[in-house]
Amino acid sequence: MLAPRRGGATFRPRFTLTLLYFFAFLLLFAFALAVPALLEVLRSTPPGPEQQAIAREAARRAVGPRLPIAAFAALVVTGIGICTRALPGFRGAR
Repeated sequence: MLAPRRGGATFRPRFTLTLLYFFAFLLLFAFALAVPALLEVLRSTPPGPEQQAIAREAARRAVGPRLPIAAFAALVVTGIGICTRALPGFRGAR
């Protein structure tokens, strides 16, 4: 049986957490950009396979040109969260 170590280095996956937070924020911002177009399709098109195809194209048109903006916003929010230690996993001592 191994005794627990005292005072040794602990594993802190900061790079992995940074990537996870970045992509989570990127998906959040991309979804926020697509929601108005998807709501418009929902209101104007009857349910069915055509609605799904139209919604997919509307989301692609809404997010496609603005994806760099969403990526930049995700990068900024992730950076602010890390610097202010507001994100879980980054709250410990540096």
